[in-house]
Amino acid sequence: MKVYMLNPPFLPHFGRGARWQDTGRGGTLYYPIWLSYATGVVAQEYETRLVDAPAWNWNKDDVIVDIRKFKPDLVVIDTSFPSLNNDIKVAEAIKQSHNAKVVLVGPTASQFSEEILQSNGIDIVARFEYDFTIREIAQAIDRNEAFAYIRGISYKDNGKIVHNPNREFADSLELDKIPFVSQVYKRYLNVKDYFLGSALCPEVQIFTGRGCPYHLCTFCSWPPTLMGGGYRVRSISNVLDELEWIQDNLPEVNEVVMEDDTFAFNKKMVMEFCQEYKTRGLNVTWSGNARATLDYETMKKMRDSNCRLLIVGYESGNDEILKNVKKGITVKQIKQFARYARKAGLLVHGDFIIGLPGETKETILETKRLIKEVKPDILQVSVASPFPGTEFYEWARTNGYLLTDDPNEYLDDQGHQKSIISYPSLSAEEITKTVDEILKSYYISMEYVPIALRQVIRRHGLQEMRRLWYSARMFARYVSRR
Repeated sequence: MKVYMLNPPFLPHFGRGARWQDTGRGGTLYYPIWLSYATGVVAQEYETRLVDAPAWNWNKDDVIVDIRKFKPDLVVIDTSFPSLNNDIKVAEAIKQSHNAKVVLVGPTASQFSEEILQSNGIDIVARFEYDFTIREIAQAIDRNEAFAYIRGISYKDNGKIVHNPNREFADSLELDKIPFVSQVYKRYLNVKDYFLGSALCPEVQIFTGRGCPYHLCTFCSWPPTLMGGGYRVRSISNVLDELEWIQDNLPEVNEVVMEDDTFAFNKKMVMEFCQEYKTRGLNVTWSGNARATLDYETMKKMRDSNCRLLIVGYESGNDEILKNVKKGITVKQIKQFARYARKAGLLVHGDFIIGLPGETKETILETKRLIKEVKPDILQVSVASPFPGTEFYEWARTNGYLLTDDPNEYLDDQGHQKSIISYPSLSAEEITKTVDEILKSYYISMEYVPIALRQVIRRHGLQEMRRLWYSARMFARYVSRR
């Protein structure tokens, strides 16, 4: 029994594992993180191959040649909203060239299972989290058993589409049993292929928990389409065991990025984590997502335990917009967070979004003023994309602001975000153009020089310089193409 796990070819540097699935302006390329976790589970029982076509610059023909050599019984294909049509075509090409069961996974699977199964290239759709689901599918095929008792899948049975009940999300005990994703990276991938604009490279991305403790933000697609709203965490010892493994077995890795929606959610847990980190004598650098309500004491403890950077969703410089999207923070708290982080010695990756409900030319000016005041070390500005399954999507569709309800149209021909919403006082073109203008005015200015220098004179100055230089080159390439 052989299982082939595929992150299919699409656009260069396209990140299906990113929260905003597109081709990174600054050269970012995410790991196929969800597919990698599932690979770790399946590989416990079966011969498994993990292929990352975007990272390897493989096209569809390369994949088909590789599949013919490997001869899998089961092919698992990752997908995303903007790449769905492309991924279905890849599945159809594989099905025509090789006789294997084909499963589609990813956020789209939970939203469009009926439509996806209209394709002749796809036999099964695994909805929401799929680590253990894929293993059960492989077991059923290996034992020649029916799929009727596998929860969380939709499939074809004699021409009829069957939707089995949803699978319960993995609990904390189950998360501790999943093999370290860093081990999967080392076995199947090359960590030097991946890059995050805010992380020292090479880096690895891991999850210490799944779900969101707040599950409020109306625009966030992960909870409603993939991992659910209930927050489940790995034990502190299990997470630290992985950090220790990375330190001992991936010495080339310069940073571990905690990809949880909000790693620093539970102060008590973070404090315990930091204390045990120091007790073990670890020295691997790490970073994680935080909320703009994080206090200074916790930040200082994190910094003392080799935390380098916090990734925070600021989103907007207008309080009304923050209320509209149920962010649960205020502009005042954003400013305080920035001061605390600077005082604690932490870098900040600040995320903003243009085009959220209530956006106008005036609120954009407020966001620009806030950016200028808080001066994030790394600035990310995204186009507001209402992904199916989110409250934002339903709001935009109900109010007639959607220009298209086809998520395959969310990117331009270069793979970058474009606005598919248009407001009476703010057009889609203006939203997309504003994102470019903010990024260019921030990074291509003398005001960014001291911000960049502050990063270079830190502990990992040479690595910081390399990261900044690579991002600058990729961003310059992006600007020239625009």
